[in-house]
Amino acid sequence: MSPALGTGVVPILGYIFPISRNDKVSPPSIIGAGGLITNDGSRGFGLYADLYYKEDKYETTGLYGHGNLDYNLYGIGTAGGDAGLKLPLDQTGQIFRAEFLRVIKWKIFAGGRFWTGNSIVTQRPSSGETPPIPPDIGLNTTLRAVGLRIIRDTRPNQFFPTAGMKLEFTSDFFAKDLGSKYSFQPYRFTFNKYASLSRNQVLAYNFFGCFTGGEAPFYGNCIYGANNELRGYTAGQYIDRDMFATQLEYRLVLPKKFGLAGFAGVGEVVPNASQFFRVNNFLPDVGGGPRYELSRKYHVNLRVDFAKGKNSWTWGVGVGEAF
Repeated sequence: MSPALGTGVVPILGYIFPISRNDKVSPPSIIGAGGLITNDGSRGFGLYADLYYKEDKYETTGLYGHGNLDYNLYGIGTAGGDAGLKLPLDQTGQIFRAEFLRVIKWKIFAGGRFWTGNSIVTQRPSSGETPPIPPDIGLNTTLRAVGLRIIRDTRPNQFFPTAGMKLEFTSDFFAKDLGSKYSFQPYRFTFNKYASLSRNQVLAYNFFGCFTGGEAPFYGNCIYGANNELRGYTAGQYIDRDMFATQLEYRLVLPKKFGLAGFAGVGEVVPNASQFFRVNNFLPDVGGGPRYELSRKYHVNLRVDFAKGKNSWTWGVGVGEAF
C-alpha cells in the first residue's frame, strides 16, 4: 500500500510456478491479480504475468490495470514539494504493457516493449491555497510508446536475494505518430547488489536514476517515493524531469518465519542533470520494519516499512523485498 493513496484494502492473489518441471535453469514464473480500495476513494484492479521459459532463454511480461486514483500534486521541483501545498486530483483510466526479452550472452536479456493507455485527470474539491494547476487537468489523454529493456540478473533468488546483482535499463518512446498525445522519453537505470554477511544476514544496495526527455505530462516525469525510491516520502510530493536515489538495507532472518530490516538512503529531484548533488536539495530517509515469510519454498516476505523523510514519515505494506 502506498501512502500517496491513503489506507485501505489491497487484496492480492499470486501464483509462483515453473512453466516446465523439466526446466531446472529458468527462474520461477509469476502470475497475479490485485485490487485496490482506499479511504480516499481510489478503486482499481490489475493483472500481471512474468514468465521465464526455454531454460532461461526467454522472458515475457504483461501488465494491465484499470481504475481511478485519488492523490495530491504538490507542484514541480524540490521547492514545490517543500512548500507543502496540495492540489487534490483524481485520475481515471487504464494501462497495458507487454514485453518480450531474449538472452544475448552472459545472462544479459534484451528486447522490446509496448505501452498503451488512456486517462483523464480532474481536480477534486480543495480548501486553501494550492500549487499551480498543470495544463493536463481535464484532458482525456492517450499515451502510447514503444521501448527497450536490457537486464542482467545474477541473483540466485529473485524474491529474497542473498548474493549476486541486478542491472537494468529501460527506455520508452512516447510519440504522436503512435497515437500518443505527448511525445517524450523516460529513461530508467537500476543497479542492485547483494552480499551475505552470515547465514541469516544480508546487506542490499540499490541505485536508481531517472531522466526525462521531451515534453511529458506531469505524471510522466520522475516521481520521488514511487517504487520504494525512497521510502519516507509520499509519491507525488517531489516530481521533476531528472532524479537519483540510492539506499542501503540490512536484512535479518529470525526464527518462526519472522525477520527485520533497517535502511537509509538519499536522493534528489532536479530539472536537469547538471544540477545534481546540491546538498540543500537532498532528500534523505531512514527506517525499518518487520518481515513475515509467506512462502518458505521461495522465501517471499510480507513487508511492513516505517520510514522518516526530510519533513515527513510514511508507513507501507508490500509483498516481497523493496528491491
